[in-house]
Amino acid sequence: MSNEEFARRFGLESGDFYVTASAPCPYLSDKRERKVFSYLDGPNASSTNALLTRRGFRRSQNIIYLPACEGCSACIPVRIVVADFEVTRSRKRNLVKNADLARRLAAPRATGEQFSVLRGYLDSRHSDGGMSEMTVLDYAAMIEETAVDTMIVEYRAPATDPDDDETRLVGAALTDRLTDGLSMVYSFFEPDDAERSLGRFMIQDHVSLARELGLPYVYLGYWVEGSPKMQYKADFQPLEKLTSDGWVRMDRTD
Repeated sequence: MSNEEFARRFGLESGDFYVTASAPCPYLSDKRERKVFSYLDGPNASSTNALLTRRGFRRSQNIIYLPACEGCSACIPVRIVVADFEVTRSRKRNLVKNADLARRLAAPRATGEQFSVLRGYLDSRHSDGGMSEMTVLDYAAMIEETAVDTMIVEYRAPATDPDDDETRLVGAALTDRLTDGLSMVYSFFEPDDAERSLGRFMIQDHVSLARELGLPYVYLGYWVEGSPKMQYKADFQPLEKLTSDGWVRMDRTD
């Protein structure tokens, strides 16, 4: 498919698209992945990011990509429907556990405190993953090298020492602001605070933030049936999934 055909397919007037070489799939051990990708730069980067996210793409730094695997379509884009999201009993328990946390919206600037939490998260949860060797310079590039409307959403807890006025960072999310929602690009949290279920809390809080901003969706990236890493996303009903017929409601049993 030519660049012009790719652009028209995804609703763009023009664009340069590329296809990666085949590589082992990080989600399904018996599969291989391939991606279509393009670069986000210039004055239209944010609008292009918003449009392509609605078409199922995900962002990484200044690259936006879509799975294009041969013989496999397991990666399903999903998004939370903010207006219909309800605080169930289990969700309320999670909110109560984290009621002492304060949300802080920050510019996309990497800090040593963020990297320290990320490093602990990777070592504890993803020591064999593709980001396991990330350095502070790699982290700075992930956060800062982009031309789109993005931010760091920090979650801070009171200091453990009652005589200390400083808060401590327990979790953070790199989040893009789109015209129709928030896109959680990457999140991480303090592994020593496992009882808080911070990963789930940050998603719930992003629903609250989207509601405050008047945005209808929270984009969670891909749900992959059969991948333990992705099963948690199905718990955030009501969800919509992207199909050949557009965005449709995703049942819990899908």
